[in-house]
Amino acid sequence: NFDLLNALPEKRWNGGRVHVVREHVLHLMRGQVFTFGGLTWFTMGGASSHDIDAGILEPDDPDFAAKRKKLDRERALYRVNHVSWWVEELPSEEEQEEGLRNLEKCQYQVDFILSHCAPSSIQDIVSRGFYSHDRLTNYLDRVKELCDFKIWFFGHYHANERIGEKFVLLYDKIAALADFLRDDGSVFS
Repeated sequence: NFDLLNALPEKRWNGGRVHVVREHVLHLMRGQVFTFGGLTWFTMGGASSHDIDAGILEPDDPDFAAKRKKLDRERALYRVNHVSWWVEELPSEEEQEEGLRNLEKCQYQVDFILSHCAPSSIQDIVSRGFYSHDRLTNYLDRVKELCDFKIWFFGHYHANERIGEKFVLLYDKIAALADFLRDDGSVFS
């Protein structure tokens, strides 16, 4: 709910910008590089909704109730603006540019990358070509090519699996970071 997120207070925390949800609950904002636990983390949330084939309804549309009833009868895939869909589901150009600037400051070297969706090339493997590329997945492909990182975590595709040595799809599994790293900080394959 970006209406709620964007109304939260913002502060700097461990090198990047966050929204303060509660005293000990922070929303790591897009395009930031954080340092905590002796490790560096790049964050870039967002993803295109894949379940909106029937479109996005506007709640202030005079025909909203009738349109929704019809779509529900048809079991159509749709979303409602500012209820179950927000234009901010994809990062803005400014957020993407800020991300590249922050990565440049650390010479494109981070330990981990956290994103919601995957780079286009990894998305193709996970979805076997089912999902289309968009400006975010293409941007993440650019980040993938520019950055030196240990592991990239993402979860948009509703599965739990490891893709190659560096990509981990986590959807409904909680995993300890230690499960992926050796004592010397190198990555288990």
